[in-house]
Amino acid sequence: MDVTGTLKVKGETTKVSEKFTKRDFVITDNSSQYPQHISFQLSQDKCSLLDPYQLGQEVKVHFNLRGREWTSPSGEVKYFNSLDASRLEGANASSSQAAPSNNNSSNSTSEVISETFTASSQEDDLPF
Repeated sequence: MDVTGTLKVKGETTKVSEKFTKRDFVITDNSSQYPQHISFQLSQDKCSLLDPYQLGQEVKVHFNLRGREWTSPSGEVKYFNSLDASRLEGANASSSQAAPSNNNSSNSTSEVISETFTASSQEDDLPF
């Protein structure tokens, strides 16, 4: 999965245990009517992926959704989710790289689909 947004919070790398380090960050996704502030986590050797990015910069975050179950000492079961970032890229860089590929004479299926569903082609005569 991936989402693009503005880097809002850039946390420090913290050592949780002898074998585990993590780094949290938050992006703001403005793609809907209400902005969404989404918290992600980087772990282990991926913590440094956030270093080149500045607050306010547009980033594309590739992530995995993780869930786990935990039973408290009293027997109560709770569930937790986390968004584990696996790759980051500057949003502007990815869009500028994608534009030239649409002009290739040998279009792949994904390029054809991408061209089919552009904003300009959404003015159609569907009855709903």
